[in-house]
Amino acid sequence: MTVDRESGLEPRLLSRGRRLEAATLTWNVVGVAVLAVAAVQARSVALAGFGVDSLIEIGASIVVLWELGRLAPERRRWALRLIGAAFVLLAAYLAVQSTVLLVLAHHARHSPVGIVWTALTAAVMCLLAAGKARTGTALGNPVLRAEGRVTAIDAVLAAAVLVGLSLNTALGWWWADPAAAYVLVFYAALEARHALAPG
Repeated sequence: MTVDRESGLEPRLLSRGRRLEAATLTWNVVGVAVLAVAAVQARSVALAGFGVDSLIEIGASIVVLWELGRLAPERRRWALRLIGAAFVLLAAYLAVQSTVLLVLAHHARHSPVGIVWTALTAAVMCLLAAGKARTGTALGNPVLRAEGRVTAIDAVLAAAVLVGLSLNTALGWWWADPAAAYVLVFYAALEARHALAPG
């Protein structure tokens, strides 16, 4: 259900959507830097994968900011395809990297910085995803809703990485770090299928 454009509500909703995307973009730009340092220090595939997810989220936010400028059907289709392609790349990257490191029995170091950042990110992304879902539904905008799902999956991944890092730190379960990345593969594949579906 779309908003009544004559009511004056649509400009406010578009402005809210842009603010939500700007907040997501800012958080993830900072996150890429934090995660790069933490991943190198801990030699953590989960943190590296989460950093790649943050890069995809940056790209998705840019796509949505571009798309919100003009709601032309052709731009909407291209934006959805770009988001879907980002999901495909993320799922493939995490599946291959995690499998290789599990086979090689790679042992990541402990990462207090990674634990704190992923805990904060899980909470922040949940709030942003909820805001995008509400705003996208009110606008009748499938691209904002789809990117809201990207943000929700970012929260799921943050929680999965947090669990993996915590198990590695508390119990010495080295396999929990690469195994944590598998959580996202299934969800990313589903969302890629949804975003790339015709229509």
